[in-house]
Amino acid sequence: MQEMGYRAIDLLVERFATLGEQPVIQTASKEEMELSLHEPPPAEPSSFDDLLDRLTTDVLPFMSRGDHPRFFAYIPTSPTWPSVIGDLLATGFNIYQGAWVESAGPSEVELVVIDWFRQWVGYPDTAGGILLSGGSAANMTALAAAADEKLGPRSHAGTIYVSTQAHSSVLRAARVLGFPAEHVRIIPVDDDFRMRVDELERAITEDSREGCRPFFVVANAGTTNTGSVDPLVEIAALCAEHGLWLQADAAYGGFAALTERGQHALHGLSLVDSITLDPHKWLYQPLEAGCCLVRDRELLRKSFYIAPDYLRDAEVAGDREINFSDVGIQLSRRSRALKIWLSLQYFSVDAYRSTIDRCLDLTALAQDYVRESQRLELLVPATLGVLCFRCRPDGMEDEAELERLNGRLVSALMDSGRGMVSTTVLEGRRAVRLCVLNHSSTEDDVLEVLRFFEEN
Repeated sequence: MQEMGYRAIDLLVERFATLGEQPVIQTASKEEMELSLHEPPPAEPSSFDDLLDRLTTDVLPFMSRGDHPRFFAYIPTSPTWPSVIGDLLATGFNIYQGAWVESAGPSEVELVVIDWFRQWVGYPDTAGGILLSGGSAANMTALAAAADEKLGPRSHAGTIYVSTQAHSSVLRAARVLGFPAEHVRIIPVDDDFRMRVDELERAITEDSREGCRPFFVVANAGTTNTGSVDPLVEIAALCAEHGLWLQADAAYGGFAALTERGQHALHGLSLVDSITLDPHKWLYQPLEAGCCLVRDRELLRKSFYIAPDYLRDAEVAGDREINFSDVGIQLSRRSRALKIWLSLQYFSVDAYRSTIDRCLDLTALAQDYVRESQRLELLVPATLGVLCFRCRPDGMEDEAELERLNGRLVSALMDSGRGMVSTTVLEGRRAVRLCVLNHSSTEDDVLEVLRFFEEN
């Protein structure tokens, strides 16, 4: 075990030490992968060294490096080394964290971590939650709890409201939980891609008049497309007036609340009924790490608690101890809190706060560069760490031609291995989307990617 462990840790240390020198992404075709990996099950054992060599040659190179300092596509994930060690320990100790009696220590660590999150978003003492695989599971958990609380037995009869900028996981959660597509209303956004409260109110009023049962609104607290934050205060007031559950999808942007600028952008987050957070994004944890927070923690137990005979020995009395299997969909669940606790204790909250602030500074730097460029065009002002722009040479006005140009540049950047960005569509225009999140990204990394679009 020790020899194998040393070899594996050495491999990881080498990866972290040379990450900036590696290509941001390397891919291969299905045919190429089959040539090196497609084979029958092994009839004889292999040496661990040979297997690691094969992994480093045939498997691990062919992937994106989401923690590369010039990976600005999608929402990057860039774990710290202590958080990786925390994940290793959680796996090595084979923690089962469904029942308190089998995991008192790890369960208390999760309660501590969730309480930290509760304080950061401004929730009251009645709040609680659960760590999950990511934002998709968190959005589904919130929707299930809301349906039980607001609709009861007729849980599929309710109407859901999301903006055009809602994450796809919200629509998937509605589908999985059995809500018909016609029960999901798509609300328009304003010029800053924020949900229009007047349109939301109009839709709720019309649905109520038609005999529908409005019950669930999803507000964005940092969209994937632009980083935009919906007007949370106004939406919360409207939901309170109509008795609707308000869910904030803060999977990307929520931990910006650690900074002064983030608190300003996320004003009103503490007013919502439930919040989705992703520690594997702006809290720098390895995949997977998500969280669902609920203003009234008892509503999770009310929605998910089931007591079969074979789990009677694991029952808890009172509300101080908790079986996390009673407040979510998983019975068998690993510890996701250990890595969060370990890395936060090692670095301190201030280290995370200053790192998030630096990401906001780099995004502002990128926006200034685009605004001053003669070849680049800012498509929407940056919010949090997301900047949307495009290359627009003088005289090029045709939208189809601009889309082809920017698509070619995004592909060329990825093929070069020097950096990676993604694209989206904003009001019918193809946008180049740059998301600054990595704790190791520098000004030079950001400017190198922007100059690629300016010079090619």
